Amino acid sequence: MTFSLSTFRGSFPEFGDTTKYPDAMLNFWLSLAMTMVPQHVWRNQWVTGVSLYIAHEITLAASNKQTAANGGTPGQNSGIANSKAVGGVNVSYDSQSNSEKNAGYWNLTNYGKQFLRLARIFGARPIQL
Repeated sequence: MTFSLSTFRGSFPEFGDTTKYPDAMLNFWLSLAMTMVPQHVWRNQWVTGVSLYIAHEITLAASNKQTAANGGTPGQNSGIANSKAVGGVNVSYDSQSNSEKNAGYWNLTNYGKQFLRLARIFGARPIQL
């Protein structure tokens, strides 16, 4: 199996903007994903695992880039917000019900949650009878 940026961008069109998500950024995370997502474990779903890994990392990287562009300090961890107030309007979300248990860092994006859920399944190698 081989991974290509064009296949990634086709599967995840939200990352199609090559200015916001340049090939160099994707290739950086691809090189790490190649080590972190073992092909012998993921087998025919390896491209899926690599894609979710990259999507998670570039989502966080884009957030850091936006923070820096707004004059903030990139890389600061603020966690998952579960409450927000603007004027007289308050919104709160239950961030626990849609989080993966003991996932920490992977819970910071939906892609990370999907990646970890599948990694746990493929890592356990379930057998169906």
